[in-house]
Amino acid sequence: MPIKSLLIANRSEIAIRVMRAASEMNIRTVAIYSREDRLALHRFKADESYLVGEGKKSLQAYLDIDDILRIARAAQVDAIHPGYGFLSENPEFAEAVIAAGIEWVGPRPEVMRTLGNKVAARNAAVAAGVPVMPATPPLPPDLDECKKLAAGIGYPVMLK
Repeated sequence: MPIKSLLIANRSEIAIRVMRAASEMNIRTVAIYSREDRLALHRFKADESYLVGEGKKSLQAYLDIDDILRIARAAQVDAIHPGYGFLSENPEFAEAVIAAGIEWVGPRPEVMRTLGNKVAARNAAVAAGVPVMPATPPLPPDLDECKKLAAGIGYPVMLK
């Protein structure tokens, strides 16, 4: 089913970019804004805008999943786009959106969980045949052993 209305669960420039693309596709846009952002441009660029997280500081307001879903239901949106940052990498938010019967415009929650864990993401890439940089298991406490591992990988070696 095509998306006819979209809530952007973000603020500022990213929200405006998503709204511009949605508007070009004739999709009604819904913005959320915190009290501190009541004069922010993204609030006025949307077709509709709603105060989120009333009484909360700005960051906490944009992280208020229950209130975002309340607004989405009140605005009768078909879909939610998370933008980036805030809740965009939160699989619980994606699951809550999906459970509410609203289309999630983003990666599936299980993909977020896999790629949110560096070890799991690397293992998934290897399993998919994607070339990855050589890596080591956790480094041994002995410096000479570390040097042997580095020599086996080849220089230069990047440490993280």
